Amino acid sequence: MSEEASNFEEMSPSEANEALSGGAYLLDVREDDEWEAGHAAIAHHIPLGELEDRYGEIPLGQPIVCVCRGGGRSARAAGALAGVGYTTINLAGGMRAWAAEGFVVTTDDGADGEVI
Repeated sequence: MSEEASNFEEMSPSEANEALSGGAYLLDVREDDEWEAGHAAIAHHIPLGELEDRYGEIPLGQPIVCVCRGGGRSARAAGALAGVGYTTINLAGGMRAWAAEGFVVTTDDGADGEVI
Protein backbone atom coordinates (compact mmCIF):
# COMPACT_ATOMS: atom_id res chain seq x y z
CA MET A 1 0.00 0.00 0.00
CA SER A 2 1.55 3.27 -1.04
CA GLU A 3 0.41 6.78 -0.23
CA GLU A 4 0.34 9.52 -2.83
CA ALA A 5 -0.83 12.74 -1.21
CA SER A 6 -1.81 14.25 -4.56
CA ASN A 7 -4.48 11.57 -5.01
CA PHE A 8 -6.73 12.58 -2.11
CA GLU A 9 -7.99 15.56 -0.14
CA GLU A 10 -7.53 16.20 3.54
CA MET A 11 -10.32 17.76 5.60
CA SER A 12 -10.88 18.94 9.14
CA PRO A 13 -13.45 17.07 11.23
CA SER A 14 -16.02 19.81 10.58
CA GLU A 15 -15.46 19.67 6.82
CA ALA A 16 -15.52 15.88 6.87
CA ASN A 17 -18.75 15.89 8.89
CA GLU A 18 -20.30 18.12 6.22
CA ALA A 19 -19.14 15.68 3.52
CA LEU A 20 -20.65 12.80 5.52
CA SER A 21 -23.94 14.71 5.76
CA GLY A 22 -23.82 14.97 1.97
CA GLY A 23 -23.47 11.22 1.47
CA ALA A 24 -19.79 10.42 1.94
CA TYR A 25 -18.86 7.05 3.51
CA LEU A 26 -16.79 7.06 6.72
CA LEU A 27 -14.17 4.30 6.83
CA ASP A 28 -12.37 3.72 10.14
CA VAL A 29 -9.09 1.84 9.57
CA ARG A 30 -8.02 1.48 13.21
CA GLU A 31 -7.41 -1.82 14.95
CA ASP A 32 -10.23 -3.77 16.61
CA ASP A 33 -9.40 -2.62 20.16
CA GLU A 34 -9.39 1.03 19.08
CA TRP A 35 -12.74 0.59 17.31
CA GLU A 36 -14.28 -1.16 20.31
CA ALA A 37 -13.19 1.66 22.65
CA GLY A 38 -15.00 4.24 20.56
CA HIS A 39 -15.80 5.33 17.02
CA ALA A 40 -18.03 7.68 15.07
CA ALA A 41 -21.56 6.27 15.03
CA ILE A 42 -21.83 6.24 11.22
CA ALA A 43 -18.39 4.72 10.62
CA HIS A 44 -17.67 1.42 8.90
CA HIS A 45 -14.72 -0.57 10.21
CA ILE A 46 -12.00 -2.24 8.16
CA PRO A 47 -8.55 -2.37 9.84
CA LEU A 48 -5.78 -1.02 7.61
CA GLY A 49 -4.07 -4.42 7.45
CA GLU A 50 -7.22 -5.96 5.94
CA LEU A 51 -8.06 -3.13 3.56
CA GLU A 52 -6.61 -4.54 0.35
CA ASP A 53 -8.47 -7.83 0.80
CA ARG A 54 -11.75 -6.03 1.54
CA TYR A 55 -11.94 -3.36 -1.17
CA GLY A 56 -15.16 -4.97 -2.41
CA GLU A 57 -16.95 -3.94 0.80
CA ILE A 58 -16.35 -0.24 0.12
CA PRO A 59 -18.86 1.47 -2.15
CA LEU A 60 -17.74 3.03 -5.40
CA GLY A 61 -19.39 6.23 -6.58
CA GLN A 62 -19.31 8.17 -3.33
CA PRO A 63 -16.46 9.90 -1.50
CA ILE A 64 -14.71 7.79 1.13
CA VAL A 65 -13.59 9.65 4.27
CA CYS A 66 -10.79 7.65 5.91
CA VAL A 67 -10.09 8.00 9.63
CA CYS A 68 -7.70 6.50 12.18
CA ARG A 69 -6.49 7.76 15.55
CA GLY A 70 -4.23 10.59 14.37
CA GLY A 71 -4.36 10.72 10.57
CA GLY A 72 -1.32 8.68 9.48
CA ARG A 73 -2.88 5.30 8.83
CA SER A 74 -5.94 6.87 7.26
CA ALA A 75 -3.68 8.83 4.88
CA ARG A 76 -2.16 5.51 3.79
CA ALA A 77 -5.66 4.06 3.33
CA ALA A 78 -6.83 7.11 1.37
CA GLY A 79 -3.79 6.89 -0.91
CA ALA A 80 -4.27 3.17 -1.49
CA LEU A 81 -7.98 3.55 -2.23
CA ALA A 82 -7.34 6.51 -4.54
CA GLY A 83 -4.83 4.34 -6.38
CA VAL A 84 -7.56 1.84 -7.26
CA GLY A 85 -10.15 4.37 -8.33
CA TYR A 86 -11.92 5.62 -5.22
CA THR A 87 -12.49 9.30 -4.43
CA THR A 88 -10.95 9.65 -0.98
CA ILE A 89 -10.57 12.17 1.82
CA ASN A 90 -8.28 11.88 4.83
CA LEU A 91 -9.75 13.16 8.10
CA ALA A 92 -6.95 15.42 9.37
CA GLY A 93 -6.04 14.68 12.97
CA GLY A 94 -8.11 11.49 13.00
CA MET A 95 -10.45 10.46 15.79
CA ARG A 96 -8.49 12.56 18.25
CA ALA A 97 -9.43 15.70 16.30
CA TRP A 98 -12.98 14.39 15.76
CA ALA A 99 -13.50 14.03 19.52
CA ALA A 100 -11.72 17.32 20.30
CA GLU A 101 -14.17 19.17 18.03
CA GLY A 102 -17.04 17.70 20.01
CA PHE A 103 -18.29 15.09 17.57
CA VAL A 104 -19.80 11.96 19.11
CA VAL A 105 -17.59 8.97 19.92
CA THR A 106 -19.60 5.87 20.78
CA THR A 107 -19.28 2.13 21.28
CA ASP A 108 -21.23 -0.56 19.43
CA ASP A 109 -23.75 -0.74 22.28
CA GLY A 110 -24.38 3.02 22.20
CA ALA A 111 -22.38 3.97 25.31
CA ASP A 112 -20.01 6.93 25.37
CA GLY A 113 -16.75 5.88 23.78
CA GLU A 114 -13.18 7.09 24.00
CA VAL A 115 -10.33 7.45 21.54
CA ILE A 116 -7.38 5.24 22.48
